[in-house]
Amino acid sequence: MIDKKEILKAFQYRHACKVFDENKKISDEDINFILETARLSPSSFGFEPWHFVVVQNKDLRSKLKENAWGATAKLDTASHFVLCLTMKSSETKYDSAYIQNFMKDVQELPDEAIKGKGKAFENFQKNDFHLDTERALFDWASKQSYIPLANMMTAAAMIGIDSCPIEGFNREISEKILKDDLGIDTNKYGLSYMVAFGYRVTDPRSKTRRPMKDIVSWKK
Repeated sequence: MIDKKEILKAFQYRHACKVFDENKKISDEDINFILETARLSPSSFGFEPWHFVVVQNKDLRSKLKENAWGATAKLDTASHFVLCLTMKSSETKYDSAYIQNFMKDVQELPDEAIKGKGKAFENFQKNDFHLDTERALFDWASKQSYIPLANMMTAAAMIGIDSCPIEGFNREISEKILKDDLGIDTNKYGLSYMVAFGYRVTDPRSKTRRPMKDIVSWKK
């Protein structure tokens, strides 16, 4: 197993890198490792409501930059730039074809288990979390999509690669670009976040965080 000090060292190393070294590129092996940590990430009921688009095309990056005020320097300098698409309600509602096929073909559950898990997922949506609108279902699925984001950034830091998560963009305009230029079905997918990867130009200031006593309570 990895030494705990080495893991915490990676957390200390990671920061939201604003500008990357344009002359340093992440190897195919390393970016595939980072993406593999996204693929292996957990999600509610294990339904993986996400898809990742790696944008290396300069023209497409320029288009995205016009309406992504939080990503301008990153789009110009990042070695790799990733968009996280999250499934909308047409895919994530308990009785959707995606959910039924996922249980059968990906999770390889027997029919009886599919029926039971399907009922549990229906109850979860209707009664436990009240996911009864398209927006509520998308926001729930987006929460799942942030798990691989954290895993990718941590994994990157552990091998000396920098990252920056980005929500500073106009989602409606950005999704139109994805539809028109990439053929993304925006009835099925919405854009949850962007994330840039590369190598820092300068070292950041020391990390600041609240002390443990302010964020954790114990009830014994």
